This record gives sequence, structure tokens and C-alpha cells, in this order.
Amino acid sequence: MSAQATPWTQARRIVIKIGSALLVEAERAEPRAAWLASVAEDIAALRAQGREVIVVSSGAVALARRTLGLTGRVLRLEQKQAAAAVGQIRLAGAWDTALAAQGLRAAQLLLTLEDSEDRRRYLNARATLGTLLELGCVPVINENDTVATAEIRFGDNDRLAARVAEMVQADALVLFSDIDGLYTADPRRDPTATHLPVVERITDDIMAMGGEPPPGYSSGGMRTKLIAARIATGAGCAMAIAKGEAMHPLRALEEGARCTWFLAPPEGRTARKRWIAGSLAPLGTLVVDEGAVGALRRGSSLLPAGVREVRGEFLRGDPLSVRDGAGREWARGLSAYDAADARRIAGHRSAEIEAILGWRGRDEIIHRDDLVLLEE
Repeated sequence: MSAQATPWTQARRIVIKIGSALLVEAERAEPRAAWLASVAEDIAALRAQGREVIVVSSGAVALARRTLGLTGRVLRLEQKQAAAAVGQIRLAGAWDTALAAQGLRAAQLLLTLEDSEDRRRYLNARATLGTLLELGCVPVINENDTVATAEIRFGDNDRLAARVAEMVQADALVLFSDIDGLYTADPRRDPTATHLPVVERITDDIMAMGGEPPPGYSSGGMRTKLIAARIATGAGCAMAIAKGEAMHPLRALEEGARCTWFLAPPEGRTARKRWIAGSLAPLGTLVVDEGAVGALRRGSSLLPAGVREVRGEFLRGDPLSVRDGAGREWARGLSAYDAADARRIAGHRSAEIEAILGWRGRDEIIHRDDLVLLEE
């Protein structure tokens, strides 16, 4: 796929994600200053074209490991959090220096996935990012690893980048990696693996192509990148996995360097439904029957009569996963009832709700306006 034919040419708002393995020289645990300067130069060139750029950058933990004497391959959670507290200062300073040399102002934001799952915090973060872009800044975002728990263990900056792209309604997300895209198998192990320049739809077969994380400081892997692609494309944002080790990786992408583009569906989604679909941590699960699945696929709301089991503890308005009896996830949505009441009305007709609960609630356990079919 040539540069002229990629989503890159039409992208006005771009999110780029850079991992630790690219930004940090592993032997010395120092920033790759010359490489970082070339990235800043690329960002300046994009800005001169009228494009907006947001950076999601890993590297805080890696930059502090040697300073703190934490040179073992595996660190305890509290050691990673301590390293993040020290390394975040160095990471922000490295980006500030590189961007300032191009006349650009860096702005630091620390986010967690929870910030993108809570509706109020999501909107606040989106407003802050929008304002920073209006003021001409280059936001540099990292996960708030000093307080993160599960997120810090499996390299969620790929997914965080996808959530940021969704949050700001970006046109393109670029995940820079040590590989030039998605292959049908791991090319390090299978010489017959074929490079895929374009993925039009992320199917189960595509997801199965994700491999194990590479060795070294990087904690991500192809699997997390494919999850990120699912989030980004579901929000109407195209995504690329591209090789980023060489100087000027953004320029190379613009000039048609080999990568894999994951295309967004043309119909797009509303901002609210993007948030519902992209929520990574539903607080409960509704197990539904085949009739309910069929009704959902026809665009109907989820009625309590089709719910066979209610799992988890949640409150009214919390995000839920809707699955069939085999465990396949069909939809996500916001519950009209808390868990206790949902259990009481599950399997019953809507006309019976008032008699069961003693008060008249909504006929639907998830209204179609609050529900996103994941197959859309």
C-alpha cells in the first residue's frame, strides 16, 4: 500500500505511541537522544502541515532502573511503581528538550485506563487534551504507573494509546514497534510468515495472529497491539503498526514505509457509544439466550426476559458485558438497574417488573441507546 493510498494522507489529528524499547537505550538506560530529536523534527513537520499530534510514550520505568539499581529482568510491582516515580521526571524532560529544540511546547499528562472508563474523568481528560491542542501544545501522555496495578503488568500503553485516540476522535493512530506490521505468524520463528499490509476487519483469525511479548524492557506485544486496533478502529480511527527504530520514523511512514494499516469502518460511531464499546473493564456480565442475541442484532433493546444469568456487582449506569451461554461477547451497554434488582427481574417479562420490585422501572435492562453491538 503506497503512502498516497493510506489513511495517513487524510489524517489531521494523529496519535503516536512509542514504547520503551524504542525510546530507551537498554545498556545505559538513557534516552536515545538523537533518535528522539528526529521524532521531534518529524512532529514539527506535521505541525507545519496543519496536523495535530499527540504522543503516548512509555519509558519511565526503563529510564530509572539503572539509577535505582533495579537491573533484574523481573521487578516487583512496588519496584516498578517506584521506578516510574523517578523515571517519569526524566521522560518528561527528554520530550521537553527534544520538542523545545523544534520550537514546540510539550505538555505532560498522566492517565490510567480507569480515567478513560469513568465517564466524568473521560470527558475531563478529553477537554484538557482539546484545549492543549488549541493552544498549540504537543501533549505527551504516559500511563500513571506510580498508581497503576493490573495495567502496569502487561504493557497497556498500546491500549491506552487507542483510548486516547478514541477520546480525541483522532483520524490515525500509529504504534511504533520493532516490527513492520502484522504477519500471519511470528516471522522470527516461521520463515513462511506473510506480511499483511492492510487489515479491513479484525476477525478472530486476525486476533489469533498475536504473539508473545518480545524480550527486553518492552512489556507489550502483538496481542496488545491487536486489542488496541480493535478499540481504535471501532471508534472510527485507522491504526498502523510500523517499525520505529530508524531515524525519522514518521517521515518514513509518510513516504510509504512498509507497515500494516487497520482500517476503520466507514460508518463510525457517536462519541458516547465509542465510550461504551471501548470500555475495557465492564463491572458485570449479563448472560442472554439466543432469542435475545437475535433481537440485539436486529437493533432492539435488551429486555429482562432474555437474561438468563446476572454476574458481578454493579450499579445503575455501570458498563456491562452481554454474552451468550457459550461465553461469546455480543454487546456492551449501560445497565438500567443495579445488580440486585437485575437478578430479581432476569427472565421475567417487562410487565412484571413493577410487581417484582415494588416500583416501575424501565422496560429494558439495557436500552438500545445505551448499547453497542460489538459485531457492528
